[in-house]
Amino acid sequence: MKGLILSGGKGTRLRPITYTSAKQLVPVANKPVLFYAVEYLVAAGIDEVGIVVGDTRAEVKAAVGDGSRFGARVTYVEQDQPLGLAHAVKTAYEQGFLGEERFVMLLGDNLIEGGIRNLVERFRSREMNCQVILKQVPDPQNFGVAVLEGDRAVRLVEKPREFLSDLALVGIYMFDQNVREAVYAIQPSWRGELEITDAIQYLLEHGYLVRPYVHQGWWFDTGKMEDLLDVNRYLLETQEQKLRGTLDDCSRVYGRVVLEPGAELVGSVVRGPAIIGERTRVVNSYVGPFTSIYHDCLVSNSEIEHSIVMENCCLSDLPHRLEDSLIGRNVELSLSPVKPKAFKMMLGDNSKVGLL
Repeated sequence: MKGLILSGGKGTRLRPITYTSAKQLVPVANKPVLFYAVEYLVAAGIDEVGIVVGDTRAEVKAAVGDGSRFGARVTYVEQDQPLGLAHAVKTAYEQGFLGEERFVMLLGDNLIEGGIRNLVERFRSREMNCQVILKQVPDPQNFGVAVLEGDRAVRLVEKPREFLSDLALVGIYMFDQNVREAVYAIQPSWRGELEITDAIQYLLEHGYLVRPYVHQGWWFDTGKMEDLLDVNRYLLETQEQKLRGTLDDCSRVYGRVVLEPGAELVGSVVRGPAIIGERTRVVNSYVGPFTSIYHDCLVSNSEIEHSIVMENCCLSDLPHRLEDSLIGRNVELSLSPVKPKAFKMMLGDNSKVGLL
């Protein structure tokens, strides 16, 4: 089997972060979201991986490389425009990455509890042409949904206006070679895209067997800041304490705290679950639960909690605690003469902010 990860798209729901970087490279628990998808595939025994890239191709290629760091062989599939998930599959066929073998397709900004190993084994061992992973959701009108009869899917609809099912399609799909026929047969939707739901519906209408799997654990589409903070919290809760950095005699850590190599605490308190990245310094500060601070940052005379801070940031002399925030790369956040009453912000890359 092969793996196909979609890492194109505009990331409009995460602007301004995604004006200058790929949404799939935002780190959660100090690891880019895209890396989890590659690791899911490798853990499932799939080491031949194609990554569909668009406008942010250079950044994605620089981050992932040839895949050897993950134990995978990575091929990049160039998609000129994000014209739908089925278009990405069609492009992968046209560029020769996909052939007659079965494959798993993942959205590069989705994370799922437990990974996909058991799902892949189920697809390998049971008779089916396609497996769709579903999750019960309270707002099915915002997703593609599946209608089931027993252990079969019988209908798929993209973002239905009327209630048909509350089982949303998670961004994980498994196909055999017959999906090639489907992606070449369907027409663009009203959005001008080749929809994967239409491709799977084509399979259903032409007698192919589509089996569902209803996932019971957590699943996140990390397209919004709130989702990133939520999945960051879930992942931090699973980590064990690892203090590979240094802390002076005046510093304390409590609970599941990870200090990555080169991290340094000076006169500071970190209360887990939290992670402090490589070469990041925390000086005379407090880092509260559910906080991830990426590499090469400085936090000085400040307090932060339930937030994600990307690399090369400087947070200094903040008079109130920073909470529920996503801070982009290379941000400088410091105190200006007039004290603020509260902070809650989402800052794009290369920002400089003086708080009023």
